[in-house]
Amino acid sequence: MTRVDKIKTDIMDRLQKGLPGHLFYHGIDHTLDVLNAVQRIGSLEKISEQEMELLQVAALYHDCGFLVKASGHEAIACDFAREELPSYNFNQQDISTICDLIMATKVPQQPSSALEKILCDADLDYLGRIDFHDIAKKLYKELQSTGVVSSEAEWNRMQINFLSNHRYFTQTSISSREPLKAQHLEALKLLEEN
Repeated sequence: MTRVDKIKTDIMDRLQKGLPGHLFYHGIDHTLDVLNAVQRIGSLEKISEQEMELLQVAALYHDCGFLVKASGHEAIACDFAREELPSYNFNQQDISTICDLIMATKVPQQPSSALEKILCDADLDYLGRIDFHDIAKKLYKELQSTGVVSSEAEWNRMQINFLSNHRYFTQTSISSREPLKAQHLEALKLLEEN
């Protein structure tokens, strides 16, 4: 079993037991989705094995701050990583890189390194996929339960704004996800007009 496998087992167990019930989007499915997207994008972007390991660990940790609270969850995730990763034999430089990766996912995303760009694209990979609407429904339900949005019309406006301002950073995601994301945006705009 690799270090990543051990971390995955441990984090999945903690998320399963500890996440609040109203997190319909920021849950295990999202974490696994980001992990899969990181592996796909990282491999197509031809990163090294060591870089892939750091990205996978960052993907697993990136939203575990939700175990404590939503606001500032990235910084909380970094606190967990700093505390726990030495026991998996990660050195301080690797842990620092992992925390930089996690912090890069904070919206609005402003990644500065190639690895940060991959994790940011993986985190919002669904925006340009065919399962966009199913996943967006989960996020709507979560935001509704926390009082962030109160109606579908408000949610559609929020999505239009988000998709209009979002951009992918890697060549992989620009070519494989941008076209369908643009279609989702146009469909939402049509919905808004009617």
